[in-house]
Amino acid sequence: MRIVINDYSGHPFQVQLSRELARRGHDLLHLHFSDFQTPKGDLELRADDPSSLAIEGVSLGVPFEKSTFVRRRRQEIAYGHEACRRLQSFRPDIVVGCNNPLDAQHVIQNWCGNASVPFVFWLQDLYSIAITEVLSRKFSLPGAFVGRHYQRLERRMLRASAAIVAISNDFLRQLQAWNIDTGKAVVIPNWAPLDALQVRPKVNPWSLRTGLSDQSLVVYTGTLGFKHNPQSLVHLAEVMSARVNTRVLVVSEGPGADYLTAEARARGLSNLVVLPFQPMAEYADVLGAADILISIIEPDAARFSVPSKVLSYLCSGRALVLSVPASNLAAQTVTACKAGISVEPHDQQAFAAAITRLLDDPDERAAAGRAARRYAEQTFDIARIADRFEAIFDRVTGMTPIAVAAE
Repeated sequence: MRIVINDYSGHPFQVQLSRELARRGHDLLHLHFSDFQTPKGDLELRADDPSSLAIEGVSLGVPFEKSTFVRRRRQEIAYGHEACRRLQSFRPDIVVGCNNPLDAQHVIQNWCGNASVPFVFWLQDLYSIAITEVLSRKFSLPGAFVGRHYQRLERRMLRASAAIVAISNDFLRQLQAWNIDTGKAVVIPNWAPLDALQVRPKVNPWSLRTGLSDQSLVVYTGTLGFKHNPQSLVHLAEVMSARVNTRVLVVSEGPGADYLTAEARARGLSNLVVLPFQPMAEYADVLGAADILISIIEPDAARFSVPSKVLSYLCSGRALVLSVPASNLAAQTVTACKAGISVEPHDQQAFAAAITRLLDDPDERAAAGRAARRYAEQTFDIARIADRFEAIFDRVTGMTPIAVAAE
C-alpha cells in the first residue's frame, strides 16, 4: 500500500511505526509539522531505512504562534493545506491523521473524502473537550460557544473516518456518548521505541557534558502546556532545595519553560535547572542521568489525555513519580507494573514526599526502575503493533478483512 502517516507533532513512536511499515514493503510517507515546538523523534532518514520510506517536515516558513488563538488557528489551517499538497503528489491508498489540531485534521480529511482515500483518525486526545474547558475558563460564555463548535466538528470527523484508533478504552466511552459507531474503533495503546531508548548509565556523555553526572536528578521532560501546572515544579524545587546536590531538571521549551526560568531566577532556586529539548539521539542519556523521572497533568486534562512521556520513561529503567489522577491510564500503568508512585494532582506535599522517599531508598528506586523496563520490554513490541495497524489498513482499503480485538 501507499500509506501516509501524518503525525503533526513528529513524536518518536509514530515514526518508528512508519519505519516498520516501510520495512514490510509499503510505500510510506511520514509527514510532520517542523515548525511545531515539541520533543521530536528520529526524523532524519537513516542508512538502514528502506527506499520506500520518506520523512518530510511541513514548514510554513514563519514562527508558529502557539499562544495566540486566532493566528494559531490560521496557521493550523495553512498547515493542513500544505500537507494536502503533498498528499496530492504522493497519491496515497490510505491516510492516518495523528495529533493534528482539529482545523488541520478537517482540511486533510476533506481532501481524503474528495479523493476517495480512506482516512484513519488516530485519536490521541479529545481535543474538542480540552478546547471547551480551556476557553470556557478563559472567556466564559464566548469560550463555551467556540468549544461547542469544536465538539460538533470533532464528532463529524470521527463519524466520517473509515476507522478510529483510540489509545485508551476511556475514549471508547466518549465515542459512545457521542453516538459514534465504536465498531470501527480499535484500541491500540501508545508505546515508546525500545530500540532508541536503551537503559543508559547515570554517568554518560550527556550528563558529563552538562555537568550533571554527580547530581541527584529529578527529571521532567516534554511540553509544558495548558494540561500542566508548572507551579508544581517550582514548589518541588523549593522543597528539594534543602537537599545538597539534588537538582530538579526540566527539559522543555515554550512559555512554561520560560516561566520556570524566570521563577528560578526570582526565587533564587539554583537547584531548578531548565534546558531546551535535547536531540533524540541523546534522549536515552537524558533519561539515564535521572534518579527519578516525573510527570504532571491537571485533573481536567487527565480525562482526555494520556501523557506519552511516561511511556518513554518506562523504557529508561528509572523509577517514576506521577502527579496524575488515579483514573488516568498512565497512573494505572505505573501503579500496576510497580514502576513507581502516583499521587493526585495538587497534592504537592504527597508529590514531594514520594520523590523524597525514593531518593532516600535506593533499593526501592532500583526495583521500580527494573519493573519499568520489564513492562516496556513485554509491551512495546513494534512488530506486533504494526500487525494491528496493517490489519486496520487491510480492512478499510477493502483488502482481506482481519478481525482486530481491543486490548
